[in-house]
Amino acid sequence: MTSFNRSTSRRLKKLTQIPSVWEGDRRPLSSPNQHSDSEEKGECILWVDYSQGVVRGMDVVASDVGPEAIVRTLMRAMEHPHSPARPARPQRIVVKDREIQFYLRGVLQDLDIAIDYAPELPLIDELFRGFADILDSQTPDLPPQYAQILREKAFAIWQAAPWEFLEEQQILSIEINKWDIGTLYASVMGMLGMEYGILFYRSEESLKQFRAAVLKDEESTDHLEEAFLKQDCLFLTFESTDETDEDEDEDEDEEADLADLPLSEIDPTFGNIHPLEGLRSVLYEEEALVIFVAIESLSRFIRDHRRQLHGETFPTLSRRYRISLPQSEESIKSVAVTVSTMPQLAAELEEMAGFDVEEQEIGNQGSPTFQSLQDDLIPEDSFLSLGVVSWEMLEYLRKGVSYHKAGEIKQVGDGLPVILIQTSRPKAKIVIERIEATGGLTAICFNPGADSFDGDRYDLGLLQTKNGELFLFGEFLDEDPIHVEAREKWNQRCKNTLGYCGLIIAKGLTGASRGNPQLRDMMALFEARSLSPKDLGIGTLQLMPQLKFE
Repeated sequence: MTSFNRSTSRRLKKLTQIPSVWEGDRRPLSSPNQHSDSEEKGECILWVDYSQGVVRGMDVVASDVGPEAIVRTLMRAMEHPHSPARPARPQRIVVKDREIQFYLRGVLQDLDIAIDYAPELPLIDELFRGFADILDSQTPDLPPQYAQILREKAFAIWQAAPWEFLEEQQILSIEINKWDIGTLYASVMGMLGMEYGILFYRSEESLKQFRAAVLKDEESTDHLEEAFLKQDCLFLTFESTDETDEDEDEDEDEEADLADLPLSEIDPTFGNIHPLEGLRSVLYEEEALVIFVAIESLSRFIRDHRRQLHGETFPTLSRRYRISLPQSEESIKSVAVTVSTMPQLAAELEEMAGFDVEEQEIGNQGSPTFQSLQDDLIPEDSFLSLGVVSWEMLEYLRKGVSYHKAGEIKQVGDGLPVILIQTSRPKAKIVIERIEATGGLTAICFNPGADSFDGDRYDLGLLQTKNGELFLFGEFLDEDPIHVEAREKWNQRCKNTLGYCGLIIAKGLTGASRGNPQLRDMMALFEARSLSPKDLGIGTLQLMPQLKFE
């Protein structure tokens, strides 16, 4: 048995011994009326002075911590007690656990303290009854009868991943007409890979007001917080079960993406936002039923119209469902719900954000005349490779990712030649959106480049978009044997396909699939034509002093 050091025993014996009886115990932090696992909450160690009626020391420890913990709390109760108690040593200690009694007798044998057993500890029993009452009076995050089924429906939405094809402004209406709810307006968050979830606005007006407030002053944190709390909506969001250390490296945080985590590490959160209530992560019974119906009908709609929603335009769709309610005190057994897309509202929200203006400006730059080469499309830390995807894999890609067709491709040779760019999910989203904003990808070309300062010559990988812009995706030394071999295979494969090739944008740069992305990591396929330097007609690009090819 572990015992005090002699110096510690001498120090404790110097404390004034008062004629008091102290009670001590260790109990689970849960109420008898609660069904949660006490191990998740730990145990409370309590030392009280029964004679004076004060708590001298209290600690919360994990359930698997050994008996030493109760001694550590007792030492603090003697040397550094809670106010108003003063440092002292008791004359007698009473516990209701025989094992604790025998353990303390061995450890405290040099301190002249009597260690007794009693079947009841009046003061500690009263304190723990108070703790249990507090726990019983706490409102759970979800009504117990709906907690499990709501989490199941939330995980179904997570696996359906509507943010892969729906943008925040592409609103879906969910007409319920029950529990004082007419229509909810669902806005899907997550396409940028920053925050995943769904906001269910109670009115179209609230949705528009929030968008207008955010666009009014995007730089003011205080303004954004105020606008956030003025929303009128229910919400479902997803977080990692592993709390991130705030001191972690910023670059690592930037690359982290919730979508790359396994389902076991994802935690759904439900709640409500209202201008007069603010934010609360608690749902009451009617709200739980409303959000259950909304999530279930939305899941079915996504299942039924996934292919149409994947298209380049936001289609006009509507479908009616009858949703069976989970067992409740409600007399009704099911609710008829109509889910519809809202292309007109989406266009209005895009106009508010200035999307139409930006697209018009891009369209006005559509001259094929080359002005300069842009090098800010592909993130610097991306993984890049020249390769090929088999014709079988190509069919899977066309069905499973954001797909942009270039024409009818003859299936000659071992597959379609492709440029693969792998980065983090948020950065991949940005790359895809920028290419789509220019009208799409038209050509991939390798063009000569030269550095007049050191005499190096390069093979520059270029992407040409529909509006005539050129983007640099790679710089390869002419003398690099690995690149020379890859280029020879690229040219032969492009010859087999009569000039057709492709660009694949993938996520998972920091995961296990780094450098070898799997089908689940691939986010977009842009088919294009391969251009020769002669077809491109811009000559050799020179590296200028400002470190840009022009």
